[in-house]
Amino acid sequence: MSIIKIDPNSQEFKDELVKTVKFTDKVIKQFGWVYNPQAEVNEGVQMGLARNNLMYGKRFCPCYMVEVVDGKARSVDDRICPCKPAIEKEMIEDGVCHCGIYCTPEYADKKRAEMDMEEAVHTHSRGLTKKEAESLLSEKELDGDELSSLLEARALGMVNFKLMDVREHMEWNMGHIKGADILCPTSSFFATLESANLNKDENIILYCHVGSRSAHCARILRDMGYTKIGNLTYGIVSYGNEIER
Repeated sequence: MSIIKIDPNSQEFKDELVKTVKFTDKVIKQFGWVYNPQAEVNEGVQMGLARNNLMYGKRFCPCYMVEVVDGKARSVDDRICPCKPAIEKEMIEDGVCHCGIYCTPEYADKKRAEMDMEEAVHTHSRGLTKKEAESLLSEKELDGDELSSLLEARALGMVNFKLMDVREHMEWNMGHIKGADILCPTSSFFATLESANLNKDENIILYCHVGSRSAHCARILRDMGYTKIGNLTYGIVSYGNEIER
């Protein structure tokens, strides 16, 4: 199976995106929710919903892997927006759905306050030592600042790893982390993984939009015998360094 390519500049996609924005507006109104104060989160999820509707005929949550079995598309927990886990659990307990687009008004207010006063969480005046880089590379979960430090260490020859993007081709073209080595979309994961010809003992760090698809793919790789897998916990939206478009 080859990589499925959706052109975000096509009229078909633009029309679908308009319909999707109207759809999420309707969901917001229906449940009394509000959008995430981070506009880029909302835009990314809306584009993902539009993409999935074109690819699979349903607005599957873009943060979860979609599999086609016997010609029928399905996702984990049948997550079709607005998904049942969000309605029955996530919005009640967390104030925000897993994809991050829908929030309670209380959560949104708290998030705005955090955004207003938040500074860099991991500012540092020096780079990692080789020992620190090697230790950090062994972690299964990384944040954006840690990945930035590892990319810097890799450029200096201290460590070696492959950075794998598991989002879709359209998302990659819109912007990917500078230094990403491989695009392995979840919609064609096994086929593109085979063509990537990776060593099961080399260090591989995965990322997606908010961390769900990459976490799922990380589990798949570990089950397949890959031994050194890391995940960018909160995805590309948490990454503050250079993005290539």
